[in-house]
Amino acid sequence: MSFQQEIIKWYKINKRSLPWRDTTDAYVIWLSEIILQQTRVEQGLPYFNKFLENFPTVSDFANASEVQVLKLWQGLGYYSRGRNMLFTAKQVMDEHSGVFPVRYEQLVKLKGVGDYTAAAISSFSNNEAKAVLDGNVFRVLARYFGIAEPINSTQGKKTFTALAQSLIEGQEPSIYNQAIMEFGALQCKPKSPACQICPLQLGCYALQHQKVEVLPVKLKTVKVKERWFNYFVALKDGHILTKERKAGDVWQHLYDFPLIETPQAASLGVENFRQEIENLFGKAAKIGLLMQKKHVLTHQIIYVQFFALDNYIVNFKLHTEIKSVLLEEFEALPHPKVISEFMELHVRN
Repeated sequence: MSFQQEIIKWYKINKRSLPWRDTTDAYVIWLSEIILQQTRVEQGLPYFNKFLENFPTVSDFANASEVQVLKLWQGLGYYSRGRNMLFTAKQVMDEHSGVFPVRYEQLVKLKGVGDYTAAAISSFSNNEAKAVLDGNVFRVLARYFGIAEPINSTQGKKTFTALAQSLIEGQEPSIYNQAIMEFGALQCKPKSPACQICPLQLGCYALQHQKVEVLPVKLKTVKVKERWFNYFVALKDGHILTKERKAGDVWQHLYDFPLIETPQAASLGVENFRQEIENLFGKAAKIGLLMQKKHVLTHQIIYVQFFALDNYIVNFKLHTEIKSVLLEEFEALPHPKVISEFMELHVRN
């Protein structure tokens, strides 16, 4: 039995029952694919259901506001995906008369849709013979065929793309693509894969040469930046101070609290930090530490401190980015995960 046949046979027995597998609707498949980027199925499934319930068609999505989309997206991370989805929905309405495209060459031109996503949508909705290459597929191919070229190198991408495309020829694309992705997710896992019960074990290069923990190879290119955020929580008479995060930085267009970012960890005993607080909130402002948290992102580690703020004065004409809103209004806005978690612990209880 060939590599492809073994994968498909395994898939038909072991595949998970997932809602986007029961449709050829390109819009629904697009929703699932974007939501599941950088996200485990278990985490992404409730978000998929929420989005489909709120926006059952691409037209409904296109008519949404950014605030609505980001609020539904809250907690998933990589918020640019949510903003790109709104742009894409409008793009489909304008350029494709509201009909979500199913051909690879059209899909790849949509904002936020790269080669992998275009291949997935076109093969699942239209049975187009375009091979998918995500982390799961890279891992299966690298281990089984013994490919040591880094998956994120230029030559490595060419090698894997050519191999993946050769394997899909002569197969039913929608089944084969889903089968190899599912195989990587459930069977050929990153750590502690179930090699002893794997149907591919006899032909697997990595298993035969003790390379399972080595393959695939990935170049380390991410440089992590450390930042220190000091938030000030001012809750008074049912109102709370907030501000919208601007474009060009992490969490753009989400809402958090007034913030002083410092070049290193700050404490109220540090003169410069205290002076910045007084400049923003007045000399009589009372400050108390509520909580500290380390928030890890892909390219950044953010050390967060939350301070209770009382007896403050804010010059709203000078600091136009700060607003005082009803607590209910604030809760309806989209927040970074670190803010929503703080609210859950210290405000809603």
